[in-house]
Amino acid sequence: MLEGYGWLPDQRRRASGEVVHTRVAGQRAVGLCGPDAARFFYDEDHVERHTALPGPVKSTLFGHGAVHTLDGADHRVRKAMFMSLMTDEGIADLVGRTTTAWDEAVASWADGRRVVLFDEAARVITRAVCRWAGIPLDDADVPAAASDLVALVDGFGTAGPRHWRARRARARREAWLGGLVRDVRGGEATAPPDSALDAVARHRDAGGELLDPRVAAVELLNIVRPTVAVSWFVAFAAHALHRWPRHRAPLRDGDEVFTEAFVHEVRRFYPFAPLVGGRAVEDLSWRGERIPAGALVLLDVYGQNHDPRLWQDPYVFDPGRFIGREIGEFDLIPQGGGDPRTGHRCPGEAITVALLKALVARLARLDYDVPGQDLSISLRRIPARPASGFVMASVRPAVRRPVPSPQR
Repeated sequence: MLEGYGWLPDQRRRASGEVVHTRVAGQRAVGLCGPDAARFFYDEDHVERHTALPGPVKSTLFGHGAVHTLDGADHRVRKAMFMSLMTDEGIADLVGRTTTAWDEAVASWADGRRVVLFDEAARVITRAVCRWAGIPLDDADVPAAASDLVALVDGFGTAGPRHWRARRARARREAWLGGLVRDVRGGEATAPPDSALDAVARHRDAGGELLDPRVAAVELLNIVRPTVAVSWFVAFAAHALHRWPRHRAPLRDGDEVFTEAFVHEVRRFYPFAPLVGGRAVEDLSWRGERIPAGALVLLDVYGQNHDPRLWQDPYVFDPGRFIGREIGEFDLIPQGGGDPRTGHRCPGEAITVALLKALVARLARLDYDVPGQDLSISLRRIPARPASGFVMASVRPAVRRPVPSPQR
């Protein structure tokens, strides 16, 4: 908690081999890094998740009883429910709702006031994803809901006030959504067909039982909460455009290949998840070093996304590294590794990429001033973000300059 994102990479640099031996909260732990390590970590014959997630993380970020805490058949059946929502049509619908909400918000920024992009993006995405998910949410309630959904993410990596704010937010939102699930099942509310609310309310786990309403609420939050977390990447994208403005032109001009590469580089370069953890299911061996049964196994996400063996000049922001490059399932892992359909990789990663592609292009098409502010990003803060949230002033549509006619 004190060293933040640098803790495990520093441990690895001091280690004599490829496995870091350490202790976390009094428990024996080993740290791994790299595509082969990610492949090893995400093999359920090696590492399980349901006994590894600490209570404070379940009480804030994921929720107790969440899909992240399951393994084997239970995990696959629950994961299939999430993946059923990740159709091309469903993602396109969410992107359309989000860009509509974004355009409406941008129109309101034109009054010349200063706006905090992180906060505005959270409200835009909250409004869009709740309506996409079939969750009724009045416009007047959007700011409070967005604040709570941000708090769930913002409080998982600290023992301080942000953590307790996240716990209170989870209690409020689980009660809200649990009541909504009960109303849908009792016929007092209607879930739009094929919506997330409909899927979660009807879902039966591997044992054939409906989800407990509280667990159903947890899983609804695990659909909307990570979507709202895209706000972090929107703020990072603005930070990147401010530091390296040469990238604005191809985004503004609709270069789809560059836009996707830019999105992947934002996800690689900027800090979000520091690591992921599981527990060794039996005595294991990795690169000749023993990992005892029951030990925590930590995969260094931040370290892998900045590993010079995998990424040339990893601390240089270079979207070009992703142009023409096939990305392996265990290479770029800001949201986990492996196959999202069956493993523990985030099922909403396709949503993250699609939303960012749409929003960074719109961001690049705006003109705005960046007043003096603290744009530092502390690697001791988990999750990290620009300290100011990225303040913009005098927001207006970019002036489209005509392309000169070719000389004859």
